Amino acid sequence: MKKTFITSIPDEPGSFLKPTKIISNLGLNITRVSYNNSIDTNILFIDVDGEESKINEAYELLKNDDILFKQDNSNVMLMEFKLLDEPNSLVPILELISEFNFNISYISSQENNTEYQDFKMALFIDNPDKVDEFLKEATRLCTVRIINYDKTEKNLDNTVFYISFADELASKLDLDKDSVYDLIENSNLLMQLLDEKDENPHKTFNYIARFGGLISEYRGFNFKPRIGSKDYGDYMIYSIEPPCGSNVYIIKKNETLIFIDSGFRTYLNEMKSLIDVLIPGFEEYKMYSIITHPDIDHCGMMELFEKVYVSKDAYDNFKFENEGKLNFREQYQNHEPYVKMSKILSSYIPPKMEQLEVIDNGKTGLLDLIGEVEIEGLTFKLYNGNGGHSTGEVVITLDDIIFSGDILVNPKGYTDEQREFNGLAPYLMTSVNMNSKLAKEERIELTKYIENKDVLVGHGLPKW
Repeated sequence: MKKTFITSIPDEPGSFLKPTKIISNLGLNITRVSYNNSIDTNILFIDVDGEESKINEAYELLKNDDILFKQDNSNVMLMEFKLLDEPNSLVPILELISEFNFNISYISSQENNTEYQDFKMALFIDNPDKVDEFLKEATRLCTVRIINYDKTEKNLDNTVFYISFADELASKLDLDKDSVYDLIENSNLLMQLLDEKDENPHKTFNYIARFGGLISEYRGFNFKPRIGSKDYGDYMIYSIEPPCGSNVYIIKKNETLIFIDSGFRTYLNEMKSLIDVLIPGFEEYKMYSIITHPDIDHCGMMELFEKVYVSKDAYDNFKFENEGKLNFREQYQNHEPYVKMSKILSSYIPPKMEQLEVIDNGKTGLLDLIGEVEIEGLTFKLYNGNGGHSTGEVVITLDDIIFSGDILVNPKGYTDEQREFNGLAPYLMTSVNMNSKLAKEERIELTKYIENKDVLVGHGLPKW
């Protein structure tokens, strides 16, 4: 069993020794350690591997010795109070802060030509047990949120960095509080991986924040994908290109819809509303899906489908997820923290195993035909990828139409929103491919077959 302990230790000699002894004396193996005093002078991440009973014992010992990091136990909390821009609006908040005996170590505000002012305050808190009660009282007075640091405000204490960072992302995306700890853990892991490449840690967190911010920004009324369609006589194909996530293709024939990929799950409601405009009453149709590969930005609407057709490797990928194990991308060290954070930030849920039907005739060569799917008189053919971009990927054809997934994308055809969002992943993952050499081979081989065919790519404007 593996476990990450997020510990809070004093910035003084010998601090690392105590948790190390507790863990080592139980026969547990420390597999990763991360500490970066440019981010936080107190927080230390320790990954351990060993028997579950020993890990649980270590947890209790660390907890009893007050070594474990407490999400609500920071000495400094950076908060923002949204107050009416009128005389005396600040007084009730200051009286409340005084009542709880919290010290203000930083305050900043400026009028912004609206009816409100946002007062940023860093509160030094001696008694963490009072925080929940304080927040309940404060929210009766005004809108309150824990915020991240403005990087121009250099004098703020870094103790609250991780929790404020994760809290802000969680609040933007309406995530439950259990997600905060996971965001902290994986943000740190990603920072450490990139730090080994001499990347500035604040740049890493800025990119993560922008990633989550963009996902949040394009929800609701701001969800405005590019839409295309083409009538093939027997059937109609719609293309939907969200600002974040994969292209979604819908083949409509009679009262049946076949989806090729389905974007991020966080846009499920927006997609349903949009599709209902394109195809009124679509939820009464029979709905199936064939996925090009099991990356989460292609698998967001799986719960809608009667059946999902997948390759054997894609099936195994989802099986791992349903069993609580690392999927194929997560087993690749450079991709693990990014994928885990993406799951949290996009509210990903793996498909139910009973939904899945494997298409696999045992052939393993690049672009070998591995099987066919017949739906409503339409024949979809599935061809092997070689795992260069993603384990379990396939190319799908329908007549002279090629659905390439991410083996072929069209960067020149990105919208401005797609270009910004898609530019984050290569940095945060170091590469979007699991094996760039194999990915290049896939791309070259598939390019031989696309002349005079409609090519519906995974990201960017389709060619039809």
